[in-house]
Amino acid sequence: MKPPRYFSMSEFDDRTAPGSGENMQCSTVGMLDEVRHRLGRPIKITSGFRTPERNRAVGGAQSSSHLTGYAVDIAAPTFAEKKELLAELYDIGFRRFGIMATAIHVDNDPTKPPAVWRYDNTDPKDWAHFGDLEKIALISVLL
Repeated sequence: MKPPRYFSMSEFDDRTAPGSGENMQCSTVGMLDEVRHRLGRPIKITSGFRTPERNRAVGGAQSSSHLTGYAVDIAAPTFAEKKELLAELYDIGFRRFGIMATAIHVDNDPTKPPAVWRYDNTDPKDWAHFGDLEKIALISVLL
């Protein structure tokens, strides 16, 4: 894998398995690297690659794309940060988003269809604005 410009692979590590960030997919890291470049600021990965044990411990889906290195969760604590981040993620080609209270799940798993979903802690305001791909696409066009 060509080294990313803006990330250290350790940023994608499962915190219980140092070095596991090397299991991330090249396509995912490359797309995220370009998003970070376009934003012109760091983005914080709160969860990258996960071991099966860690995935179970955090309540991840059995078929989580974190297990195959296609998924990350990115810190986005404010509405404005979610909006800006979703626009860039969509623009670069991501089509799978999970909206959380303070983060966004994003993946480019080729075995799964485009989708937007919410987590139990999702702010209703965020869901109203970002709850489907058409709304996210519109944000991308308007920014």
